[in-house]
Amino acid sequence: MKWGLLITLFLLSTVKFMFTPLGGPDMGLSFFETYFSCVSGGIFGSAIFYFSGGYFIKRAANKREKQIADNLSKGIKTPSKKRFTRLNKFIIKLKQSIGIIGISFWAPFFLSIPVGSIVTAKFYGDDKRTYPLIVIGMFINAFATTGIAYLIRG
Repeated sequence: MKWGLLITLFLLSTVKFMFTPLGGPDMGLSFFETYFSCVSGGIFGSAIFYFSGGYFIKRAANKREKQIADNLSKGIKTPSKKRFTRLNKFIIKLKQSIGIIGISFWAPFFLSIPVGSIVTAKFYGDDKRTYPLIVIGMFINAFATTGIAYLIRG
């Protein structure tokens, strides 16, 4: 077996899942070798970042609070109410339109495993369906991208 190549695909899939299967045909791996190494890497990476996402979210909130406290001690006024920016409007619209299934399936795929998993944890971390939906999304997305890779390059 080609353990070095499988481990390479596994490790690449833990961070950038979308493009990793494209390397499988050029490495001389079969469809299933590519598929399962990418799926397992994606699931492993999403587990790490999804379940540690709460830590990153709390860390960012603490950093914001510290910044506000520092500004107050320097006499700089900070806005007391949150601003409703275009990005905030877009995120709310996206969340309402595609919901938990869309965010869980597509955020880790399009944004990258770390960012997508943390975003999903931020939006739906309290919902027990979220991580299983991410895993299902990994299986479906890996099948589609690996299939495309082998149709194009195979």
